[in-house]
Amino acid sequence: MDEVLERRPVRVAGVEIPEAAIAAEAQNHPAPDAETAWREAAEALAIRQLLLVEADRLGIAATERSDAQGRALAEDDARIDALLEQEVAVPVATEPEARRFYDRHRDRFTSDTLVEAEHILFSASPDDSFAYSLAVGDARMAIRKIQAEPGCFGELARSRSACPSKEHGGNLGQIGKGQTVAEFEAALLALGEGELCPEPVRTRFGVHVVRAGRRVEGRQLPFEAVEASIRAYLEEASYRKAMAQYLSILASQVTVEGVALPIADGPLVQ
Repeated sequence: MDEVLERRPVRVAGVEIPEAAIAAEAQNHPAPDAETAWREAAEALAIRQLLLVEADRLGIAATERSDAQGRALAEDDARIDALLEQEVAVPVATEPEARRFYDRHRDRFTSDTLVEAEHILFSASPDDSFAYSLAVGDARMAIRKIQAEPGCFGELARSRSACPSKEHGGNLGQIGKGQTVAEFEAALLALGEGELCPEPVRTRFGVHVVRAGRRVEGRQLPFEAVEASIRAYLEEASYRKAMAQYLSILASQVTVEGVALPIADGPLVQ
């Protein structure tokens, strides 16, 4: 029988948050287990109540407000939105700040290397060791044949490959980072232009024969192309820090029971 953990009542400034409300909120917090989801939901609702207490103290009334998608906010959400607009400054990142960030992290601002990929897939499940071993053997034979006769790759793909790309002689088009499974990506990006991978590449889809085609190396993006995104990133990071500090101040002014607010770890308003 599963152990039922005792859950302490959650109160903020003497106001108790109902268990039913926490259970409903937990649906919005994907987590590895029910207790983690419950704790995250309790923290989120405790912070919400913390902000409502402060809105009451400052006499902030609800006005008509919308979210980023243009949907009207509920009364309490509108009051919280008005509170944060009044009390938490929205930072503005300057061009020099953005340029300093760019200069310190130039490696982040490069275009992806793209490699035209050709492959032949011998389909087999890794859970079926016998079938997978056969697929590895078939791939090795195909590699030897292509090494002896490079021009036969397309013909082999059309006759043997289990991938729809066989209709194009095994050509998958240009592939960059994150566009395919890790094992395939690592093998492909390690190849020079026109080079055949000398070993079969094993993935969860089966066993692949891989050859690289035309390669377009990544290049440094100019500051002007990324300035807007850098400014947005810096402003968001500054706002999150300011929010965490603001919540820390509020939490120090009232009694919070039944939940520990990890405000110092970052913003918790969602």
